[in-house]
Amino acid sequence: MTRVTALRTTRAEPPGLADPRLVRVLYLIDSLGHGGAEHLMVVALPHLQRAGVVAEVCALQERDGNPVAADIRALGVPVRTLDIRRLRQRDAYAQVKAAVRDSAPAVVHTQLEFANVLGSLAAHRLGLPSIATLHTLDTPAPGSRDHYRFRLMAWMLRRYAHRVITVSESARTHHLERARLRPERVITLYNGIDIDRFRHVSPGTRTAMRAELGISSDATVLITVAVQREPKGIQHMLAALPAVVAARPDVHYLLVGNGPHRPSLEQVAATTGAASHTVFAGSRDDVPALLAAADLFVLPSLTEALPTVIAEAMAAGLPVVASTVGGIPEMVAPGDSALLVPPADPGALADAVTRILSNPRQSAAMGRAGQRIAAERFDARRQTEHLAEEYRRLARGGPR
Repeated sequence: MTRVTALRTTRAEPPGLADPRLVRVLYLIDSLGHGGAEHLMVVALPHLQRAGVVAEVCALQERDGNPVAADIRALGVPVRTLDIRRLRQRDAYAQVKAAVRDSAPAVVHTQLEFANVLGSLAAHRLGLPSIATLHTLDTPAPGSRDHYRFRLMAWMLRRYAHRVITVSESARTHHLERARLRPERVITLYNGIDIDRFRHVSPGTRTAMRAELGISSDATVLITVAVQREPKGIQHMLAALPAVVAARPDVHYLLVGNGPHRPSLEQVAATTGAASHTVFAGSRDDVPALLAAADLFVLPSLTEALPTVIAEAMAAGLPVVASTVGGIPEMVAPGDSALLVPPADPGALADAVTRILSNPRQSAAMGRAGQRIAAERFDARRQTEHLAEEYRRLARGGPR
């Protein structure tokens, strides 16, 4: 039996929707589990509401209990969940089309694979404009299931999406080439963050957080915040850590997040001798406080479209060491706010980290430069105003 949570057939029209600045948007997303795209919705929605968006969210499936749904509902945004476990599920399209029809939006905004495929088709057949966001740099192996699903998504977006958002210029180039999207329909819009949440942390947070984690107040703390998957490259920073500790014995490496690669990372830490200087903090929802407890942010990824956590680290005033992959070079001022190194190079990671730690004046200057960049490029208020105007442009086009 098909399960549909909170699927309504009638709704009261929000007051003031006749205001030309207001636009109703239905957000379709694969799930509301612990993922970057999901958490970005929680950041963006309050600003979008203030910019005139009347929002509703529909998750196509449940993953890990869809914990982000509660955060979205707390904003006063309705959330519904469908029961689409497979893209080829017989009633998958029918469920999505019914949800879109019931919501009666002016614009449909899809995110992630299932939603991009099913949502763009449903919007087209219901005569609605759609916009899709591509959050990743998909490079599936030829002939794999992921390869064929990517080709299907690309075909749907080429044919039916009125706009496609990529989160960096690197990602735009990537998808223009691999997905053969039409350039005039593809725009770049960086992910936004709540700048004040990271810049203004309560006094005493640094000391209290270190005490909670068992890290001394005078230690030097490196931090990585990421889902622990192999492409995040954390194994290479763990391999680099002994060289850093040799130069700076007071160093601790704080790993925030969980994921399928964690057992392997724990093994790497034990094998390299880095375990006594590594703290696995697990999944946390107090990232601003954790960043406040650190001295330097490291992201040794092997591939990235636009890792929002770098913007968060810069907003928190931390210097950054990261890989020269994907959209990362667009996010920072190399040499001023960050040192960039080749991916999968523990020696280069160790050298960059040690170089920053050995020069407190440079470290402080890099932190200040990062704060300026975060405010100029990644303020969620600015990004959501651009997005709301894009919705209004699409909505003014009328039925398709």
